[in-house]
Formats: sequence, structure tokens, C-alpha cells
Amino acid sequence: MNTDEPGGRIHSSDPFAVPDSEKSAVRRLRGRFAAPVTIWTTPGPGGLTVSSTVVADGDPGRILGLIDEESDFWDAAAQSGRFAVVTLTSADRQLADRFAGLMPSPGGLFAIGDWQDTPYGPVPAGTATWAGCRLESSRECGWALLVEGVIESMSVSDLGTPLVHYRGRYTGLA
Repeated sequence: MNTDEPGGRIHSSDPFAVPDSEKSAVRRLRGRFAAPVTIWTTPGPGGLTVSSTVVADGDPGRILGLIDEESDFWDAAAQSGRFAVVTLTSADRQLADRFAGLMPSPGGLFAIGDWQDTPYGPVPAGTATWAGCRLESSRECGWALLVEGVIESMSVSDLGTPLVHYRGRYTGLA
């Protein structure tokens, strides 16, 4: 292959990924935990891909997530006091990349696709599973904010093949 030819090349892997040998031990450990891929949205609107999400059963149920405190999502969520958490399927990889800032989003995050407005934030039209949450608390946790929300509304249905993040890549869970 002649590398002097003009034009772009598609890589089979992320050319900007940090090699394992240069990652901290904690980051390498985190990569060994398969994690659900979700998007969190809020009125404003704002949104962010989050793979550090836990659901705590109880009365009321709660959702916890690690959020970048410098994100536009956090600014909007802190102001509105509420957010939606949407589970993604293997068909939603581009959506996950867009909300993670890894893919261009001309016109903004919500310009592509059909969205349903909810009191908690926009959710993709036809989304099978999502939760509407009231912001309960946040605190520093490592290099992120641990955000806790009280689940006030939810829709739960068959998801199809869920999207998970494992060792720096998206994969479908059979």
C-alpha cells in the first residue's frame, strides 16, 4: 500500500488509544470489568455516554454513575436537578460514540435521530428501557463525580442485545 496517496485511512483500532503498558494499574483493572453502556440526558439539553453505572434496588430505587464534572451534561443536570438514563443496544454504537465526544455531532448531540422529550431529558424515540431520575447528591470520587439519582419514572422492556464496554471497546452481550 502506498502511504503517500492523499485521503483518509480507516483503522481497525483506535489510533489514539493509550497502550496498556502506559495505563495506570487501576485503569487496566477497570478495563477488565464489563460495564453497561448508557447515555445520560438532561433538560437543557445535555448528554453524556456513561459506562460506570449501577442500579441500587430499594424504596425508592436509585441510579449511581461516575460523571465528568467538566462535562456540559453535568452543568445542565446540576441546574435542572433531574436526568434520564437510557440503556443502549449493540445497534447504538454510533450514538454512544457521539455522546462520548468521539464522533462529530453537527448541530448538537440531539440533531440526529428522533427524540422524545421527557421531564427528565430527551430519550431516543422508541427506547425500550430508560429511567427518569431526580438528582439526589454528588461528591468527588477519584477523578469523577459520583452522582446519585432517585428513580421517579421508568420504562423497562426487552432490550435486545445490550451494549457493553470491555477492555476499551464496545461489544454486544449475547
